[in-house]
Amino acid sequence: MRYLSGLLAAAPLLGLVSAQVSTSCNPLNSTDCPSDPGFGTDYLFNFNTTPSYELWETTAGSVTYDSENGAGFTIKKQGDSPTIRTLFYFFFGRVELLLKVAPGVGIVSSAMWLSDDLDEVDWEFLGVNNTAASTNYFGKGLQDYHNAGVYTTRDNQADFLNYTTVWTKTGIDWYIDGQHVRNLTPDAANKTRNYPQTPMRLSLGIWAGGDPSLPEGTREWAGGNTSYDQGPFTMYVKSARITDYGGGSEYAYGDTSGSWESIKVTGGNSTAYKAIHEVQTPKLSISQKWNNLPAGARIGVYVAAGVVAAVLIGALLWYCIKQRRDGAREARLATEMEKMDL
Repeated sequence: MRYLSGLLAAAPLLGLVSAQVSTSCNPLNSTDCPSDPGFGTDYLFNFNTTPSYELWETTAGSVTYDSENGAGFTIKKQGDSPTIRTLFYFFFGRVELLLKVAPGVGIVSSAMWLSDDLDEVDWEFLGVNNTAASTNYFGKGLQDYHNAGVYTTRDNQADFLNYTTVWTKTGIDWYIDGQHVRNLTPDAANKTRNYPQTPMRLSLGIWAGGDPSLPEGTREWAGGNTSYDQGPFTMYVKSARITDYGGGSEYAYGDTSGSWESIKVTGGNSTAYKAIHEVQTPKLSISQKWNNLPAGARIGVYVAAGVVAAVLIGALLWYCIKQRRDGAREARLATEMEKMDL
């Protein structure tokens, strides 16, 4: 694949999503941050149904799931930016995504890894260009926008393409449909300082970089102003295979250096591992179970509930009528007894 220098000229704004991320406790500033729940395993998540609430969370908007396209991330109106994120972390590892990019002026499809101290690894796709994919990285939240690489693809809006990232302490490699497109070494990342090296979790989402409320430079990078009446705009992710090389049930920062050597790994099976391997069916909330039912089944439940309600109402009416009749009969009997006593 060839390098697209024209798109790279927009690199100061590539990875803009990173400017919008935050952390509740940054281990670079505190030694009291809680440990991160590890993944500690390898698993293929097929998004044909809602993923377990023990493993994934929806951080913005709502995401749909179906057997044909997997997870659907849709922008229908201004302010929409549906996003899901793993509740577990991986400490070095491999992530393989089957993803179809959303079309649309100003629309940005993205997959992002982020750590508590704001190390970051990205894939980003612009809806105005269906043959380009951007890779990026950041270290410790430092806003260095000269790290992007942009590569050609086949039509990424018509088909699901495979986007794979392999991350170790010695390098990060990006692949598109099995073809190696980029390698990053720690030394090349500002002499290791900007090299992502702390436990990460994965976020998948879509946002409108062309929203009229955003700065002009952002809208230009995203391809222009987004017209929401041209939507809806949808990114699809059919599956995500995640491998945690760290193998831990928990990961903790041993000091404020942010180096991989400082990370303390607790062994044993993680909560995520147990949820996947020790329970045949991932746990779902009642609302998630309801949403996963076929439309016909939900209609059947409504009909059955209506029948049951009708039966109960009928039984209640019959009981009330019977009680009324019994009461009237007892009243007549009491009247007759009074006449006899007279």
